[in-house]
Amino acid sequence: MRMPIIFGNWKMNKRIEEAQALARGIAAEAPTDRIEVGIAPPFTALQAVSEVLKESRVHLAAQNVHWEMKGAHTGEISPEFVVDSGCDYAIIGHSERRQQFGETNNTVNRKLKSSFSVGLSAILCVGETLEEREGGRTEELVESQVRKCLDRLTRGDITKLVIAYEPIWAIGTGRTAAPEQAQQVHQFIRSIVEDLYGRETSSNLRIQYGGSVKPENAFSLMREADIDGFLVGGASLELESFIQILGKSLEAMPE
Repeated sequence: MRMPIIFGNWKMNKRIEEAQALARGIAAEAPTDRIEVGIAPPFTALQAVSEVLKESRVHLAAQNVHWEMKGAHTGEISPEFVVDSGCDYAIIGHSERRQQFGETNNTVNRKLKSSFSVGLSAILCVGETLEEREGGRTEELVESQVRKCLDRLTRGDITKLVIAYEPIWAIGTGRTAAPEQAQQVHQFIRSIVEDLYGRETSSNLRIQYGGSVKPENAFSLMREADIDGFLVGGASLELESFIQILGKSLEAMPE
């Protein structure tokens, strides 16, 4: 059975003291014995939050990395810097990075390879726009993203990978994919990975759902066979709502 994995992506929110306080609360209340829990604060708070989480089982993630380790890349963050800050995960290819900063499947692929080379695990984000969904192109777009982003990665690399299916039309909009819609795409993603790496690798791969996840829909989503957790945005910024999502996810898990 795949261990559920739920991460909070704080995006451009929480100054250092706020980040430490929220991290402290999550470390105290998260059920990390049955769920792999992590948080992704802004870069400025990573080191401080790392200190808070030192004695806990809550993972720390960066929201992005560059594909180079060092050099003339003003404003970018090396995977090595991320590791130095206490991270063991990186979120790569989030739709906001793709839409606002021009990230492509090629740059995402390079970032994945660099992250794995320094021992980071990665959460790879994929998903379609509303226009693409309404045009019946969801599977076409998602398959292209998965295949291109995983290009020339090894089976060993895939053991350090989590895929997050985040329909762009559901991120921060209050709209959520129906459980059966999300399950269909998750199952499709798993079939692509099986085609690339075999059944055993695909069966062990964890696939998260992201897109307006909240306590009210976590239970129904988590009951689906191929949904292995969540990448939570806005609802991860408040301790109570994030802990409730973890609790609802536990309720949905088979005994």
